[in-house]
Amino acid sequence: MFVQTQKTPNPNSLKFLPGKKVSNDGPYEFLNKEETNNYFVRNILSINGVTGIFLSEDFLSVNKLENEKWENIQHIIISYINEYYSEGNKFIIDKSETSENTNDYGEIEKKIIKILETKIRPAVAKDGGDITFKGFKDGKVTVMLKGSCSGCPSSTLTLKRGVQNLLTHYIPEVKEVLAV
Repeated sequence: MFVQTQKTPNPNSLKFLPGKKVSNDGPYEFLNKEETNNYFVRNILSINGVTGIFLSEDFLSVNKLENEKWENIQHIIISYINEYYSEGNKFIIDKSETSENTNDYGEIEKKIIKILETKIRPAVAKDGGDITFKGFKDGKVTVMLKGSCSGCPSSTLTLKRGVQNLLTHYIPEVKEVLAV
């Protein structure tokens, strides 16, 4: 199995493409190995210098400490990925958890979520990250940035010039976008 890697706009995050499905239950982010019983995720988070792992449908992004070099950890991650799939595993995340129910939201929130899901999330995923809706109040949309986007030097620029401009264009009620 050949695992490809891609640089992301965040120098402390690297995107790994195993050529196989990673999650069949949506995106997940883990920042602490105590958050999960998944042995693959626990192994990655146990690597010296690794601060988080983000799993999407067909890739995973790993974040590291700024002073750690990719040369020290990249080959270990690739080795874990190869080992995991060679054991016959089909997905790293293979479970069903309750998905967010958009029926509890008003019309504006539903419009915001639709734009995030259809226009913004696919673009952010290309860079190894994710963005999720957290709330809307008084013209302010709050979102959570995950994966490569979390802690990325250009995330503020992306948030203000990209996400905010797009949402304010389509939804006049939106005045500002903030990350939590």
